[in-house]
Amino acid sequence: METVDYSIWALIEKATPVVKLVMLTLVLASFWAWAIIIQKTIAYRKARTEAERFDRAFWSGEPLDGLFDRIGMSPTGPAEKIFAAGMLEWRRSHRNGGGMIAGAQSRIERTMDVAIAKEADILQKGLIVLATVGSSTPFIGLFGTVWGIMNTFIAINEQQNTNLAVVAPGIAEALLATGLGLLAAIPAVIFYNKLSADSDRILGNYEAFADEFSTILSRQLDD
Repeated sequence: METVDYSIWALIEKATPVVKLVMLTLVLASFWAWAIIIQKTIAYRKARTEAERFDRAFWSGEPLDGLFDRIGMSPTGPAEKIFAAGMLEWRRSHRNGGGMIAGAQSRIERTMDVAIAKEADILQKGLIVLATVGSSTPFIGLFGTVWGIMNTFIAINEQQNTNLAVVAPGIAEALLATGLGLLAAIPAVIFYNKLSADSDRILGNYEAFADEFSTILSRQLDD
């Protein structure tokens, strides 16, 4: 009795060109998703570390003007960029005689909102890819499954034989496509939800800081 090789590589090698294309697409989608997951995980950890460091500096009691001068016009982290945007507009709102231009408070708030929106675009860039991979790869794998089973039935008809050696390779090939689809989709969905929540928390902290900073500047305006 002939022994049939059911290893993954053997199934891929015996697969039809269409199913091979499906498998290649799923593998590439999986690598793309994992690259984004790793990159975003590192970026979010860095953003949280930078925000904590800046928060300690901001609440250390150092004068805001001194902190701004130390950060300079080229802030390195998101929290510093939001602070620098507000401080820059604060300084621009001063008249030569020392007074404030009308509407300074609203301009400062809008400036920081724009800075937060820019950071949100950076933080959330790539998450749509995870959502797309998570939602589409199961269907791509299902297409490969349907195609593989269809070819199995064609082989049965051509050989007029329902022997397991005829049926099993095609079915195994078809199920492998489904498995690859799920292998790509499951991590993408899990990490999309996690990274989206992480992004929302980071942005929430930025917005809370902007509100606190705006309140501090508002007190100085009132004085």
